[in-house]
Amino acid sequence: MKRNERIIGWIGVVLVLVLGKNLLANDMLFFRLLVGLGIGYALSRSYAGFAGAANRAFRTGSTKLMRSLMGLFIGASLITIAFMFSSEPGDYNMFVNPINLGLIFGAALFGFGMAFSSCCASGVFTDLVTGLPRAIITLIFFSVGAFVAYPVGKLSIVSDSWFSSATGAEGSGGVFFPDLFKWDGTGGYLGAFILTLVLAGIVVWISYLYERSRKVNNTYTGVLSEDVQDKPDDFDSKDYELLSETTYHRLFAKPWTLRQGFSLLTAMYAILLGVTKSGWGVSGPFAIWFGKFLMIFGVSPEALSSYSTISEEALTTPFFQNAVTVQNMGIMLGTLLFLLTAGEFKKMFTAELKITGREAALFALGGFAMGAGTRFAKGCNAGALFTPIANFSLAGWVFLVAMVGGAYIGNTCAKKWAK
Repeated sequence: MKRNERIIGWIGVVLVLVLGKNLLANDMLFFRLLVGLGIGYALSRSYAGFAGAANRAFRTGSTKLMRSLMGLFIGASLITIAFMFSSEPGDYNMFVNPINLGLIFGAALFGFGMAFSSCCASGVFTDLVTGLPRAIITLIFFSVGAFVAYPVGKLSIVSDSWFSSATGAEGSGGVFFPDLFKWDGTGGYLGAFILTLVLAGIVVWISYLYERSRKVNNTYTGVLSEDVQDKPDDFDSKDYELLSETTYHRLFAKPWTLRQGFSLLTAMYAILLGVTKSGWGVSGPFAIWFGKFLMIFGVSPEALSSYSTISEEALTTPFFQNAVTVQNMGIMLGTLLFLLTAGEFKKMFTAELKITGREAALFALGGFAMGAGTRFAKGCNAGALFTPIANFSLAGWVFLVAMVGGAYIGNTCAKKWAK
């Protein structure tokens, strides 16, 4: 079975590349597909995800994923410096988001939803392959929540920032760390990077304290995938053979460590920023998808736009001509191709096929909460957490704190309601 899956997987790789190049409308969309493939492959092979950073901590006591995320943020911020140092902030679409009640509430709501669906906006696309019923219910209600809550973007609690730095004030508001250190001789980037290191260090320190307390209180269970990732490699080069099962396994099937997976994610962010002059976002098209669904039943683009403030052009643009949509489909395909080429597809795909009615309801709640949360916070774990932190925006760190708080409440409720 593994051999057959691998063959299908490599045929799939060729088909995705050939069809993507020839059927997508332009080279930029094909580029977005390739970036999505890389992101999906990295997330699935390293068993990583933004939602797991909080969920694993509360459910198992392990904070390894949270600590690893800090390394990702630091690496991505260095990439930002490389591109931005000789440029003006206006040359790039910087995710310097406003800091307000909407950000805090939206992040907490998003974290609350993560606890029920066990994924986030990017994770739902990897989970379409590994947990289809949960993921599809989450995705549907995520889209509904994002559309229903879209008008809140016009509210002052979402649009107005409590305080802003000079660069933030030129956009939608918020604090851009380099503005605080213009005197440092590097345009503020040295000071901004050091501040990012300090904030990441505080998160790592708190994570270690929390994990230690769980172990002391005998409530630490650990994460099986992390144990597999950390297993020492017993390969000896004297036994190396190019065309062997061992070599294939090491190249295409052996789980990556979190560090390896996040290294590829950092590379994907660098390529994305360099080519598109913008960071990574995921949830933007979700509300558009639900709007398109309503159009099937005769609702006009004008009526949908009037309610949601989504432009009519966005609602009428063909599905596969939206850049982020194509990139998101790439995340799903990257996961699928990894599992097939690794010979693990059937095992992973069938693991979560059976769900109860109660579970379905909780997944729907999780998806709706995350979708609504993105409209209050102006993004998800990619567009309101990762990219803002990589772009030296204070809003990303505020989102992180509020999201973890929401995830704590969500996991507490999910533990009771799932019974």
